[in-house]
Amino acid sequence: MQMTLKGDYFNGRFSHENGTGPTSNAQEKISKTSPADLTQKLWDCHVFYDHVDAVLESAQRGFESWRKLTFTERAGYLKKYQERVRARKNEIATALALEVGKPYWEALTEAAALDSKVTVTITDSLKRIETETIKDVMPKIDGHVVYKPLGPCFVIGPFNFPCHLANGQILSALLGGNSVIFKPSEKTIYSAQLMMECFHEAGFPDGVINFINGTGHTASKITSDKRIKGVFFTGSRGVGMRILDNTYKDLNKLVALELGGKNSTIIHHDTNIDHALPELLRSCFLTTGQRCTSTSMILVHRKIEQQFISRFKEVTQRIRVGHPIHSKPEAFMGPLIDEHAQKLYFDFCAIGMKEGAEEILAPLKLDVGYEGYYVSPSIHYSAKPNLQGKFIQEEIFGPNSCFIPYDTIEEAISIANSTEYGLAASVFTRDPKIYELCLRDIDAGLINLNRSTVGATARLPFGGTKNSGNHHPAAVSMIDHCVSPVSSLETLDDSSSSLSDVVGLKDS
Repeated sequence: MQMTLKGDYFNGRFSHENGTGPTSNAQEKISKTSPADLTQKLWDCHVFYDHVDAVLESAQRGFESWRKLTFTERAGYLKKYQERVRARKNEIATALALEVGKPYWEALTEAAALDSKVTVTITDSLKRIETETIKDVMPKIDGHVVYKPLGPCFVIGPFNFPCHLANGQILSALLGGNSVIFKPSEKTIYSAQLMMECFHEAGFPDGVINFINGTGHTASKITSDKRIKGVFFTGSRGVGMRILDNTYKDLNKLVALELGGKNSTIIHHDTNIDHALPELLRSCFLTTGQRCTSTSMILVHRKIEQQFISRFKEVTQRIRVGHPIHSKPEAFMGPLIDEHAQKLYFDFCAIGMKEGAEEILAPLKLDVGYEGYYVSPSIHYSAKPNLQGKFIQEEIFGPNSCFIPYDTIEEAISIANSTEYGLAASVFTRDPKIYELCLRDIDAGLINLNRSTVGATARLPFGGTKNSGNHHPAAVSMIDHCVSPVSSLETLDDSSSSLSDVVGLKDS
């Protein structure tokens, strides 16, 4: 697949990149090889810091016109975009597979989600911000709530879902009447560019949707600019904290963060093991463990721990790891995103051993016929976990799971709550009371019954507590953070007041 970067997108066009402009003026260069095949150079990106102000000006002008359109008019543009991503689904999936390393079947799922998210945003999210009217909220007075857009918004995307996660935030911001600047992860620029091309092909007015490449330096300059009124970020806790440091003094900015997770799955003694195994396999190892909702800790009841661990190890060893496109038959796991991620994965597994975890299935570098960042899934067991250690506390972002035994559901809930994260959890049980306890007492934004922690629906809120977010969940509720509610009192009878009703006036 030929990947040609077109540069930054503002004022309705792409500017400066690979033969289309003066790349000699670039302040930074980013190169990308496929994590699935290090011999395959994908692209070079030239970063222009002097584009930042031009992109901000473009977004400001775009907002002034876009905010005046009706919801119906904005939705019309979104539907044209929907047609374009539907038509280019296979192309987007191929780019995702090569840039991220996720198997093509999984990449195709993400590409298809761009289409379906438009429908969800229009049918489920829009009604959350339509004008509300309360008749006779006071005597002879009607009350209204009108939702106004914030202004230019800045969306910073992640590498693991470079299109899907940013797409949801962008669509909500646009439908709410905001203009958008989108900066993708520097690891997945081409996939994001394809999505941006679809917005361009849909005919959005100039400046409404903008796109800029770069690293943290670029993001920091845009985030701190006074013209930006909304900042929407998906990524690590560390970067999220830096964004807060950069914005907390600007009360005009709404900052919505989707951060990491250290997620637990509880396997109770009455679990249907045949049902739980495939769910947990997906939960731990989809996307090579590079999901913020991946299960990291498996809390298993002592009554069934040996049986369950033995079977889980057996099915884990059957996972096929291979090239995301060329593997025949298809692979379940592709490579990790880069060398740094691969090193962290092995480092964390070593830390687990130092902190007392037992190795059930060792992590290995794999030779799959292509030179890439391929690793095997790993499993650990910790009879007495160090709940303050790095292995339990920190997000690994790799295909690792650790079994921890428990005796009572209260003990399992306590372990699940021991980390600094609070994104996702699940419990497998046939007892409704056990589930009700978990739903009440686990501190997480998503808590599932007899289902994996991964694969949330866009029709429900998606977000976490503690270090997993800042109480501005995405998905269907993302649109709530893209508008500002304005209250209005409407007097129905303009002859009902007179100066005689005003206490304290002197006689004329």
